[in-house]
Amino acid sequence: MPSLAPSFATLIVVIAFARLFGFIFRKMGQPPVMGEVLGGILLGPSVFGYFFPETTTFIFHKDALIFLKHVADLGISLYLFVMGLEIDLPRLQKSARSALMISQSSIIFPFALGLLLASQIYTKYAPLGISPLVFSLFVGVSLSITAFPVLARILADSPLHKTKLGELALTCAAIDDITAWCLVAVLTGLTASSLSSAGTTLGLTIFYIILMMGLLRPIIRKVLPRLEKQFERLPEGLWAFAILGALTSATITEVIGIHALFGAFLFGVIIPHDSLTAHDVTGRLQDFVRILFLPAFFALTGMKTQIGLISSAQDWIICASIIILAILGKFGGAYVGAIFSGSTRREATILGLLMNTRGLVELIVLNIGLSLGILTPTLFAMMVLMALFTTFMAGPLLRLVGTDSNEFSSKTRH
Repeated sequence: MPSLAPSFATLIVVIAFARLFGFIFRKMGQPPVMGEVLGGILLGPSVFGYFFPETTTFIFHKDALIFLKHVADLGISLYLFVMGLEIDLPRLQKSARSALMISQSSIIFPFALGLLLASQIYTKYAPLGISPLVFSLFVGVSLSITAFPVLARILADSPLHKTKLGELALTCAAIDDITAWCLVAVLTGLTASSLSSAGTTLGLTIFYIILMMGLLRPIIRKVLPRLEKQFERLPEGLWAFAILGALTSATITEVIGIHALFGAFLFGVIIPHDSLTAHDVTGRLQDFVRILFLPAFFALTGMKTQIGLISSAQDWIICASIIILAILGKFGGAYVGAIFSGSTRREATILGLLMNTRGLVELIVLNIGLSLGILTPTLFAMMVLMALFTTFMAGPLLRLVGTDSNEFSSKTRH
């Protein structure tokens, strides 16, 4: 029987790097999760593997990579489940008018620019066998992502925390996340081997969403409070129900033909945000997932990110174009939507900067694209750099613009 010690040793190295860089980035005023992401990339072939190839091969041996992949798959599924638990659907309904306009314009603008970009780079950067439609749609979605968890962390560390503007930004990001994962589900269905199977997948996906939102969610909202009122702390039975429900939903969506992550996210969404189950599961699971599971995902992402593939002047021009179009589309879309919804120019600027944050959610989507063969390793590396750049710029630019909580709590209109 093979020893688990080498794989455990690899996981220890990965977690240590993630914690170290997370600590450094926290001290720099950046979201710690982005330091953890960068730590994973530094462990990959672009940096550590370039200077110490033999050591990298020793640490990330075949068995260790398989082990890390299983850990990462479970961790990201649980992470998406927690993300779903943080979506407050009643709040979305209250702020639906202005938030919907801002969030959808911040998706439509970059999506359109992504389609334009894809049409120009398809010949050189699209994988063989991928249709122009699927490639273009995925590039459009990739430029349209907003990272709800990272945005929430930035807000928590800023004076905008619990202001009307901060609440509006969170609501917009939540709507963005729901829209983005629905688009990813559709795209996953379109990668089916035939048009008829793609139609079947999309039909089953729509049916499953209706079943979850229209039937299971009302049942949970009715039954869960009756069960919870008997306890001050979530009992083991409800805890097991939450985890098993998320994993079951993930399994169903994987069988349907869309990604398992969508199922885990959707199950989190249907559990009431203000319930004891949502609060307790989030509190118990979030740190555990971040410390143990996510570093494995960051390390695998780092192993796939080969900056050296961006080798020519044309490659770097395309990479810069991706970053510029992503910023223009996301910031511009959110800014225009905010102005039309009644925000001031300064409020619209802050909303645009916040919505431009892509972070970990972008990396999850990019990994799906790479695993499905929609992205080449070169384009994947470019997109990863875009995700890092757009996330790193949010904090410093917000501090430059200035965010006085009294001003925005009194002036923001819904």
